[in-house]
Amino acid sequence: MDYKEYKRLYDGLVDPEDLDRFEEEGYDRRLLDTLYTQKVSRSVKKRFHVVKNNARNMLREWHRGKSFSELSKKYRFPPILVMMMIFQEDGLSKKQFWSIIRNPGLLESPETAAEVREAVGRDPVYSPAANDRQKERGEWGEGLLQGWLDEQGIEYLTEDEIRNLEGSTKTPDCLLREPMMYDGKKIFWIESKASFGDGVEFRFNSRKQLVPYTQLFGPGVVVYWTGCLKDQECPDNIYLEDMSLLDKKLVRIEQ
Repeated sequence: MDYKEYKRLYDGLVDPEDLDRFEEEGYDRRLLDTLYTQKVSRSVKKRFHVVKNNARNMLREWHRGKSFSELSKKYRFPPILVMMMIFQEDGLSKKQFWSIIRNPGLLESPETAAEVREAVGRDPVYSPAANDRQKERGEWGEGLLQGWLDEQGIEYLTEDEIRNLEGSTKTPDCLLREPMMYDGKKIFWIESKASFGDGVEFRFNSRKQLVPYTQLFGPGVVVYWTGCLKDQECPDNIYLEDMSLLDKKLVRIEQ
């Protein structure tokens, strides 16, 4: 994806309703969910403590009749995290809070339970359903990668198999049993990512995972299944790919 199109999507995904608007334009829902999740998560990291400092005020406003969804809009913060701050300020533990999110019927007040359900339905990032979708995207991406390798008869080790052999926490999704040529480059591993590979995500992944992979195993490919920005500068021995990986083949190295 070129930067202009990415910026239009990223800047335009402000509210959950924007996901539907862009989907109606023909954009893939997985791409939209991924971009929106990354944008919201980054904002949460920056603003968490600022909003948390207003927990007492939010609790007071809620007792005065403002809904969780209204407070979420006012403080520009995800509904579930706003509720968490309010309930914790009111004396609930984090464990009790998440039990309520999974089952609002635990609350004595039917009105509060209905309000919780409404707010949960408006949170496409931190709700239990959102967590399930994120897990599904990860499994979907790994399935695409393993299916692509299996179709070519390429042997590889999975994360769990690598961990059992090496005892290492630095484990790519697929470590090739023998190096292969990909697009004229010799590679040893392939990493599957269900996130969108923009500059922030790619730099974070490179620092935390990909560069250590090159130091342990050699060059490799990272594939962002929902897409990535074109023409990004890559660290040495890391090759960036998107869904177009499926149109290519690995080539065995002649001995």
